[in-house]
Amino acid sequence: MSEDKKNFLTREGLQAYEEELNYLKEVKRHEIAQKIKEAREQGDLSENAEYDAAKDEQRDNEARIEELEKILKDVELVNEDDIDLETINVGCQVRVMDKSAKQELEFKIVGSTEADSLRGKISNESPVGAALLGHKVGDTVKVETQVGVISYKVIEIHNRN
Repeated sequence: MSEDKKNFLTREGLQAYEEELNYLKEVKRHEIAQKIKEAREQGDLSENAEYDAAKDEQRDNEARIEELEKILKDVELVNEDDIDLETINVGCQVRVMDKSAKQELEFKIVGSTEADSLRGKISNESPVGAALLGHKVGDTVKVETQVGVISYKVIEIHNRN
């Protein structure tokens, strides 16, 4: 990831990352420190599985804190209330028709750090997300995917579920 890359986040995504960071720093760090303290009190650290597990957990927690701090350092907040609903942008909900499958799909276009396909959030950098950006209701968008070209017709653009 390039150093000057902006991380597009919705208000909801920003709040979730800030809450996670706060939890990891204020709660999880103390829990892990307590586990390490208790494991040290058991004596020989060279054969202490609890100590090793706690140190591994501490390393993973600190890595996640660092990752979240990097994300939050270069955030560009997407104000969903100010989105132009004439064209597809980051922060929009988009309803499309998969022309070959004759199936309606709905996506929320979000920044790559907030993407979660299982919750209908696709990245603005993904093939589908990038192809949809800038299009309007009624447009047909062809998307090059691993399984071939898929055509979507844009049915609706809105800004909240």
